[in-house]
Amino acid sequence: MRPRILLTLVGGLLLTCLAMPAAQAAGALPTPDGPIMLTVGGDITRTNVGDEARFDRAMLEALPARAIVTSTPWHPETNRFEGPLAQAILRAVGAEGRRVRVSALNGFEAVIPVSDFERYDVILAMQRNGAPMPIRDFGPLFVLYPFDAHPELVTEAIRFRSVWQVNRIEVY
Repeated sequence: MRPRILLTLVGGLLLTCLAMPAAQAAGALPTPDGPIMLTVGGDITRTNVGDEARFDRAMLEALPARAIVTSTPWHPETNRFEGPLAQAILRAVGAEGRRVRVSALNGFEAVIPVSDFERYDVILAMQRNGAPMPIRDFGPLFVLYPFDAHPELVTEAIRFRSVWQVNRIEVY
């Protein structure tokens, strides 16, 4: 009888171990430890709090990132902005939509095609010139296009999509 119990325990343990990576791949994101900087909802397959994906600073910093040295319509001088690639955030949550609605702390919203993120390596800037961006200075997150590298981006439509004080992304 002992060999059967041992076999059952080993078999159950093996099944549990095999199922864990599948569960992680299918949907689980790490749980944030710090204050939430960004919430992503909508048409996503990976979540960590209910049907949303919530990110703290450490989680955002762990994603593939980029630095963009550029002027902007609001910063005529050249600055170095750093942050995760917007497409990396969408990959992390398993986004399946073709558009996102980006919302700011003040209620401003803009709809952005996901193709923008892929075509221009748009970032959610978290730092400007090596320092975290405070709320009063476009932070904590700022949808930033590489304006100087692509002069065609200096349009009213792209300025409208360059949301600052970002706190939420809804994928659809």
